[in-house]
Amino acid sequence: MTNNRRILVTGGSRGIGRSIATELGRAGFDVAINFRSREDAALEVQKEIEEAGGTASLLGFDIADRAAAAAALEADVKERGAFWGVIANAGVTADGLFASMDGESWDRVLHTNLDGFYNVVQPLVMPMVRLRDGGRVIAMSSVTGIGGNPGQVNYAASKAGLIGAVKALAKELAKRKIAINAVAPGFIETDMVAELPQDQMLAQVPMQRLGKPEEVAALVRFLCSDSAAYITGQAISINGGMV
Repeated sequence: MTNNRRILVTGGSRGIGRSIATELGRAGFDVAINFRSREDAALEVQKEIEEAGGTASLLGFDIADRAAAAAALEADVKERGAFWGVIANAGVTADGLFASMDGESWDRVLHTNLDGFYNVVQPLVMPMVRLRDGGRVIAMSSVTGIGGNPGQVNYAASKAGLIGAVKALAKELAKRKIAINAVAPGFIETDMVAELPQDQMLAQVPMQRLGKPEEVAALVRFLCSDSAAYITGQAISINGGMV
């Protein structure tokens, strides 16, 4: 059963994004699953949501491609109506020490993680305002954007930038009852951290374990609930006590 509120989840075909999409589907939202290249994986998420009684659709485009994102979003809104919420989750890494980091590694991470927020959220803001039903925008930041991490200067810059964007946009849209927040996960059990040394990661986590994608998804679900309507302009970290 849907509550007719549409939510877009970028990068919704895998990892944290997949858990968020399925959790929001179970909560009754009409979920649009964005993917860049893995349509097969996105279809699996759609099937999982629908088999649980939810409503979902696919929306394929690269968030780093401004023109393609705008075209896809404009067409989707025209066909299906405005989004009530956006979860800006998609992102990339290109780790390496700053002294030897090439420009392509810097640009790719900033263009995807930070520019991608603009490319996706900006075209959807005015349709969301015109709904006159409040709304939610949640940017997936990172504990690295709060506390930094060696070898991830580009990633930290992009994720810290999202926090600044969220705080400013929250002030712009508060009078429209649209709540804007950032969620900043620590080390979560996903493909992104699978290749990292487990002992080094756990040494940084007071709880001595990795987080679960479902735990991040539960936080996002709460922030999308009516109970969280007064929470805006915040960066909420879920990191087992790292910072």
